[in-house]
Amino acid sequence: MSKGIVLSVSASALFAVMYYYTSLLSPLTGVEIFGWRMLLTMPCMTVFMLVAKEWNLVTALGRRLIAAPRLLIGAIASSALLGAQLWLFMWAPLNGYSLDVSLGYFLLPLSMVLTGRLVYGERLSYLQKIAVFFASLGVVNELYQVGGFSWATLLVVVGYPLYFILRKRLGTDNLGGLWLDMTLMLPLALWFVQSGEQGFAVFDQYPWLSLLIPLLGVISASALVAYIIASRLLPFSLFGLLSYVEPVLLLGVALLLGESIQASEWLTYIPIWMAVAVLVFEGFKHLMRQRRRN
Repeated sequence: MSKGIVLSVSASALFAVMYYYTSLLSPLTGVEIFGWRMLLTMPCMTVFMLVAKEWNLVTALGRRLIAAPRLLIGAIASSALLGAQLWLFMWAPLNGYSLDVSLGYFLLPLSMVLTGRLVYGERLSYLQKIAVFFASLGVVNELYQVGGFSWATLLVVVGYPLYFILRKRLGTDNLGGLWLDMTLMLPLALWFVQSGEQGFAVFDQYPWLSLLIPLLGVISASALVAYIIASRLLPFSLFGLLSYVEPVLLLGVALLLGESIQASEWLTYIPIWMAVAVLVFEGFKHLMRQRRRN
């Protein structure tokens, strides 16, 4: 379990490092950085799946696609939903949307709880209802102050649940499905890199990027592998608790990049943080009950 905790926290830290790392890759745009990330991460992910003997998930999915070609339409939609999130993660720090994205990640656990209730009929626990109440206060304040959340926040809050619902219905909610989603992004990622101002000649004009861009791939692949291994080593409840580390770190990166929380926004953030604290407390209680049973 200790190894799983270290890997989970390391994955969150690496994702936060990657969030900040984009600011070092000037003159690349967020779209170009997204393209490079995909091109460099996919080979590493493929190697990991081969070494971990998970490649059978890809071959099984390939057989399903041959037997039911219409599945490819759903797979393309799934890839587009994930691609939008990965693009936003690379684009937001360079365009003043870091805080909006971090707020989206704070709201995401609440969004997932409500998705479970509305889509799958799951019952909300007493503490989950309290968390939803606190989060609602933050939402109401944001609606009152500015009329709604930014599109970047909504993309995270709405996009990820839609992605997980679609993967579940397609039966691709495993590593093979993730590999397919990312593989389908490669043509677009290649086009993003080629259509950039420098394209693949960027290394000729900016030699230092020949080190920084490959390092981006190493960070991305390391974070992904650490996250996957941690999910297997840890109890689900503890793994869920540790997922709250990432939005905290993303908020820190946003502040480090020069963004700030306005006075009127504290009434949005504080209730949402309280909601997250309630969910963390519930997860901790569940974990303690499990340990006593064992």
